[in-house]
Amino acid sequence: MDNRPFRIGWLSNQSGVNIETIRYYEREGLLAKPPRTKGGYRSYGPQDARRLGFVRRTRDLGFSLDEVRRLLSLADQKSRSCRSVHALATVHLSDIRAKIADLGKMEAVLDAMVQKCAEGTLPNCPLLDALSDP
Repeated sequence: MDNRPFRIGWLSNQSGVNIETIRYYEREGLLAKPPRTKGGYRSYGPQDARRLGFVRRTRDLGFSLDEVRRLLSLADQKSRSCRSVHALATVHLSDIRAKIADLGKMEAVLDAMVQKCAEGTLPNCPLLDALSDP
């Protein structure tokens, strides 16, 4: 990637991040508002592409916007603290493990309901009945 400025469409294509999402990240302060060309187009540079890549990867890993902000803040510091990053990632990992456990329980319940469900027509569908129960 050279240092010439580029527009939002190119940034979107290169990063795989939707244009509206890029604008949203700008509004949320995750990306700096880029300078504008005389024609009013946003003008991005390689540092913007790197930062957007960082944001995308953290979001793909399930980090919240607040967590991404904290990670960006830590990444922007000259003297970085791996301890702070480790602490944040450890909490996030615990959250993911809890979600995986919940999904496993949900899978077991749904599997049991599907097993009871007959293929065809019945006056009462066990799956629909189970979903209707409070």
